Amino acid sequence: MKFRTLGKNGPRVSALGLGCMGMSDFYGAHDDAQSIATIHRALDLGVTLFDTSDMYGPHTNEILVGKAIAGRRDEVFLATKFGIMRDPANSAARGVNGRPEYVRACCDASLKRLGLEHIDLYYQHRVDPKVPIEDTVGAMSELVRQGKVRYLGLSEASVATLERAHAVHPIAALQSEYSLWTRDPEPQGQLAACARLGIAFVPYSPLGRGFLTGAIQTPEDFAADDVRRSHPRFQGENFAKNLALVAQVKKLAAKKNCTPAQLALAWVLARGEHIIPIPGTRRIAALEENLGALEVKLGAEERADIDAFFPQDAATGARYQREMMPLLEG
Repeated sequence: MKFRTLGKNGPRVSALGLGCMGMSDFYGAHDDAQSIATIHRALDLGVTLFDTSDMYGPHTNEILVGKAIAGRRDEVFLATKFGIMRDPANSAARGVNGRPEYVRACCDASLKRLGLEHIDLYYQHRVDPKVPIEDTVGAMSELVRQGKVRYLGLSEASVATLERAHAVHPIAALQSEYSLWTRDPEPQGQLAACARLGIAFVPYSPLGRGFLTGAIQTPEDFAADDVRRSHPRFQGENFAKNLALVAQVKKLAAKKNCTPAQLALAWVLARGEHIIPIPGTRRIAALEENLGALEVKLGAEERADIDAFFPQDAATGARYQREMMPLLEG
């Protein structure tokens, strides 16, 4: 396993983590036994960074991950999140809460579900526009002083918010969607800001929600209850246009003698030593394939070729459905 530093003078974690969301939610049917076996295999292969959230399930993913890592706590750097509220009556509706009392209550509830005495990395999942970030991070910093949390992070925050938060308490990591087809953190400045401030950048969905693997060929490849069916990039003409981009990834991967997933992850890893992607999977075979990306080295000419056919604005369609886009800071 290769390792990278999480933030300035932070802990060393595996250069690829494991996103656990899809083990419990959003991507169709799931099997807890299969997911636990995948987490155990990840631990055996040296993965240390595992990512969950209280809103996955909701709540059930934290319970699953807690069960999977029981007895192996010293091998795990566990990240979870708070802040997104789900409406049981409307699966598309989301709320955001960054009030200090909510921060404290969520942390205690997550600790109980996970069966842990402390959380290694605690993220605000989305920024609450109605609560000053100083108030939210101030409450999060109290959790650090109490020993309930070790490091703090933000997710999908703007550079301005990140800088304000970092002034209150050191932010160890910023998590945002980032991949060949979601390059917003480049023009918006988060990638550079993290490097400047000594903050790790943790890309979620570094495989474009599975699209960049080349395994998805039609919208019918998704289960009927898979949330990706509602994402604009996977609909109509957008799907066909984006599939043409993936064909180029597959062509270059074949030339490189690696899989499309490995090429896509190698590209993300090559964007900076402060970048620690967390591809998600429920399957051991996909986990092992993803970890193979750590052995794929892209030269300057190869990176230029990728940028030529997959520039910043290449993907067609918004990355979330309309209801979710306002939760993202730019």
